[in-house]
Amino acid sequence: QVQLVQSGGGLVQPGGSLRLSCAASGLAVGLLAMSWYRQAPGKERELVARISSGGVSTNYADSVKGRFTISRDNAKNTVCLQMNNLKSEDTAVYYCYIVRYWGQGTEVTVSS
Repeated sequence: QVQLVQSGGGLVQPGGSLRLSCAASGLAVGLLAMSWYRQAPGKERELVARISSGGVSTNYADSVKGRFTISRDNAKNTVCLQMNNLKSEDTAVYYCYIVRYWGQGTEVTVSS
């Protein structure tokens, strides 16, 4: 059974940082692209960042470029999202996504 278990997130002030992690079990992620999505209240889910299977190629939504960094550790079957200089508009539920599997979602709230 495939499971994606997320950790991290929470409440942070504008300009702060958070790190999200997603650990996969029941699935060898070495040859798979891994992504992070987010869904803000009243909005559609959107792609935030994606990393290729080898970790060489990354893609980011324009709104997070230069602030967020996606990384992966194939040995640990994990993907992380480092979020710096957070803004109120980053407030959303964040999901990791691998193949067709979703993590449980992690709430990120940016507020003073």
